[in-house]
Amino acid sequence: MDDTKFMKDQLIHENKTLLNKLLYKPLPSILLPNQTGNLLQLKRKDSFRLVIYFYSLTGHPKKKLPTNWDSIPGAKGCTLENCIFRDNYEKLIQLNAIPIGISTQTIEDIKEMTNRLGIQYDILSDSNLLCVQKLSLPTFCVDERTFIKKLTIIVEKNIIKKVFYPIDSISKHIDSILEWLKEN
Repeated sequence: MDDTKFMKDQLIHENKTLLNKLLYKPLPSILLPNQTGNLLQLKRKDSFRLVIYFYSLTGHPKKKLPTNWDSIPGAKGCTLENCIFRDNYEKLIQLNAIPIGISTQTIEDIKEMTNRLGIQYDILSDSNLLCVQKLSLPTFCVDERTFIKKLTIIVEKNIIKKVFYPIDSISKHIDSILEWLKEN
């Protein structure tokens, strides 16, 4: 699926300050619950790389989307993004990388989404905004809720080596990640 036109219609301007603030910085000690409620430590010194993608919200079949969701720049497309990471899981593993998704959604909503979409890796809940605050991530608010703007970081030996922001095309984003992983 080519979502380039859709994303151009919802342009997000690149923030060099965010890139400079995150790039080559150590990942702080952050414990977040995954879809089963188990806590996962993001600060680690494993031999594999972490591809941490942040997203705002995946729709729930029994819940309404927040007010004017489809007109908010960068908000739409998170279910597609999760499916693309799911579908490219083996390619990421072959490049010594593990995907981890993070959203401000509740554990219950994330569990429903991972079960419905067949996602087998960790999706974490930052509903308390701990990660958002420690990394000073870009957010937006709707209906008195805070959501993370889409971005991806690649972490190696606890250092943020690459930041992808803004994400102009969800469907092309994974290609950029895979290419970067192959080259680095």
